[in-house]
Amino acid sequence: MSTHYKVQFDQKKLAQFYPELRRRVDEYFKTHQISKHANWAMVAKTTLFISLLVGSYVAVLSGYFQSAWVLISICAFIGFLVALIGMNVSHDALHGAYSSNKWVNKYLGMIFNFVGANDYVWKTKHNMVHHTYTNIHDHDDDITFPSIVRVDAHQKKKWIHRYQHYYVFLLYPLTTLSWVFMNDYQNFFRKNYGSYDNTIKPKVELVRLFGYKVLYLFMFIALPIMVLDLPWYATIIGFVVLHIFEGTTLALVFQMAHLVEPTQFPEPSHDGQLEHNWAVHQLKTTANFSTHSRIASFLCGGLNQQIEHHLFPKICHIHYRKIGPIVKQTAEEFQLPYYECKNFFTALQSHARLMKKLGRV
Repeated sequence: MSTHYKVQFDQKKLAQFYPELRRRVDEYFKTHQISKHANWAMVAKTTLFISLLVGSYVAVLSGYFQSAWVLISICAFIGFLVALIGMNVSHDALHGAYSSNKWVNKYLGMIFNFVGANDYVWKTKHNMVHHTYTNIHDHDDDITFPSIVRVDAHQKKKWIHRYQHYYVFLLYPLTTLSWVFMNDYQNFFRKNYGSYDNTIKPKVELVRLFGYKVLYLFMFIALPIMVLDLPWYATIIGFVVLHIFEGTTLALVFQMAHLVEPTQFPEPSHDGQLEHNWAVHQLKTTANFSTHSRIASFLCGGLNQQIEHHLFPKICHIHYRKIGPIVKQTAEEFQLPYYECKNFFTALQSHARLMKKLGRV
């Protein structure tokens, strides 16, 4: 399909589904007299993760730990914590879901910039594009990979794709390294995401992009080299280890949401028309995993319940476990799909099978 056409959803089919679902979810919050935003448990989790990150960072810079293995372990833990904060705190904040106060959302979302990513680019490519054009080839940048990875049957197949279900897992650890050094710049300066116009950007965002990148590289590379009595390459090794754990964690959680066997990859018609409305499209392109696991919900920031997140991105993820049954029941009543994998490992297996299928069919 030519990406010159603007993708249009069919708002007439099953038009009653989303209004009814919103009514039921709103009724839940009204009945229980609770806010759709963060509660005390969410604030406690935020405080815990940020405190652990700051403490771990200070522990490295203190020079107290001299063992290479201890330092490497702390760097790995920092990478894991950065992923947790991204999924649990900044992700909600950048969606405006963490708080009813826009300044709270703004400053918590800015954490992205201090850990190597860019909040402006994320809000464009994720909030605006991915949440609208989910799993649509040449429009959803979240399923855009290097050409050696085929994640959509509409992509041209190459001989190397036959083995992608093996090597794709070697690429996931590079996810956040590519954000820091390449993707954020490419995405900032690109003219469009499919039919989404990305040409008009505030000039201040260009300054913020480069300014925060310099600050991040100073904090995580230059400063450790300056203050630690270690060879410079030890810092580089620690930096790479950090990103291996951060990138792997983020990549696996996000891929389990849209790149598993049941999910669909709708193709618009030649003039950009899609078969369903936006809400139904989200159900057909998104999947959950480990919905009954409190540990998964705690660690993944509700991203194990991507269906609820895509339908209600303005609701804090701390509430997803409660509204999930409402979404599932309503979908079933309208005879719509509600894709879910029992746990993370079944989702991972499903992802691997899909990668294998897409590499050979």
